[in-house]
Amino acid sequence: MRTTRTFPAISPDAAGVTGPLIDSEAVLREGVAALAALDPVMARLAAEGAAPVLRKRPPGFAGLAGIVVGQQISTASAAAIWGRLTARLPDLTPQALAAAPDDLLREAGLSAPKIRTLRAAAAAILDGTLPLDTLHALPADEAHRLLVAVHGIGPWTADVYLLFCLGHPDAFPAGDLALQEAARLADGLETRPSAAALVQRADAWRPWRGVAAKVLWAYYRVAKARDGAPLSS
Repeated sequence: MRTTRTFPAISPDAAGVTGPLIDSEAVLREGVAALAALDPVMARLAAEGAAPVLRKRPPGFAGLAGIVVGQQISTASAAAIWGRLTARLPDLTPQALAAAPDDLLREAGLSAPKIRTLRAAAAAILDGTLPLDTLHALPADEAHRLLVAVHGIGPWTADVYLLFCLGHPDAFPAGDLALQEAARLADGLETRPSAAALVQRADAWRPWRGVAAKVLWAYYRVAKARDGAPLSS
């Protein structure tokens, strides 16, 4: 029998609601049903075939490092760099990264900014300012704040880690262009909403903003396929 972990009481600005981690198809279905009850737009998207996909990444430092490595480069390049990095550091822990010389990291293909980001993340985990192992138990906004406090970790990286590595049900990467375009199409807007406007729109989807993001990504694919337009990354 599957056991779901639940969050402690969320602060008042996050609506004081608890929710299970997105760790199974059953939780996805639960989230979609809850969203359909909260917002008729979400109900319509689900009815039009926007079925979210359960995509998971490894949690912990290695998962966060993988997201940083893959920033702003192709999937093939990211995979090649990741392969070289993990060949040199098979036990990719904060301790191992902190002790690794810059030459080793550069030889793996990491740029100087990414090396600085990974070192900053490792240092924050080791000194306790980034409690990576317990972020899943925090409200999404608080977990997001702790991640972006690390030099080099931006809002998109923070939210992608929370959503795909931890399965946080309320993580919402509002800066993602595909999400913004999907929201534009779903709400019949003339222009894409800004990240700030999308955050405001997503308040209606708490505490299931993470599932809402997955529904919007699914709807983006449905809409673009229907229109015959190429999918952007």
